[in-house]
Amino acid sequence: MQHGKYRFIVGFLALPVIVYAVFVISPFVQAFQISLTDWSGLVGTAKFVGLENFEKLWHNEDFWNALWHNVYMLIAVPIVTLGLGLFFAFMLNVGGKRRKNEVITGVAGSKFYRFVFFFPQVISITIIAVIWFNIYNPDPQDGMLNSLLGAVGLDSLQNAWLGEKSLALLCIMAVMIWSHVGFYVVLFSAAMASIPRDIYEAALLDGAGRFPTFFRITLPLLWDTVQTGWVYMGIIALDGFALVQIMSVNMGGPDGATDVMPLRLYLTAFRDSQFGYASAMGVAMLIVTMTFAVLTMRFARRERIEF
Repeated sequence: MQHGKYRFIVGFLALPVIVYAVFVISPFVQAFQISLTDWSGLVGTAKFVGLENFEKLWHNEDFWNALWHNVYMLIAVPIVTLGLGLFFAFMLNVGGKRRKNEVITGVAGSKFYRFVFFFPQVISITIIAVIWFNIYNPDPQDGMLNSLLGAVGLDSLQNAWLGEKSLALLCIMAVMIWSHVGFYVVLFSAAMASIPRDIYEAALLDGAGRFPTFFRITLPLLWDTVQTGWVYMGIIALDGFALVQIMSVNMGGPDGATDVMPLRLYLTAFRDSQFGYASAMGVAMLIVTMTFAVLTMRFARRERIEF
């Protein structure tokens, strides 16, 4: 019986494991192999150079500039996105005023707000980038943001936005947050819905306000979901390729102010035809991403609270 069970398990998992190895594991292995070569992308032109690409990468100021931009995004984007997601989800589920037969309820119109928050998730990231590129248009007549500021008498706040070195990356980060916060509103709302209402009612009977209720009840019970969301959002922040490529001035400008690692990899491979060097960047990105995920799962770990 035992041998039959194991044969069944192996037979059931063999095909998925093979497919995963071919289409997921194999490209990672090939990327590392290519990173050890000087290859222009043409068949038969690869030349083994060992760790030379990694040494060159270590001294590449453009790559470090792009890496630091990703680090800034890694710090700011998950914090703001998850913070807004938790706040809106809390208000939509337990932040409303008491009603006749309901002690715990969300704000009025919470179902409609869920739809509004989630709407950006059904839009392609390319369309989002194009929409916001036009919103940030510096022309006072064509740019929606500058036009709105001018209409309310705030002409002094009008700016070039994506053309301003000190603001360009912040503008792109704002779009990244806007496009993902709705997903976490729905995710955290689903998690909050599983928390027994008796817990909230008991806290309210004891005189707890909204802030103590959130930090002492909601957040601890949602910590596993928040931890997973942090890793997912961190990986998104380490990417940002589509938004930067479409929205930034001359792909990464002005003057490298919005350059990120994936864009630097793309330009190195397809513009400069240095596929070996670009693969070394890809391996470096993999190391950074895995390090972030492992550290997050390690230091954000808490004892699971049962309810």
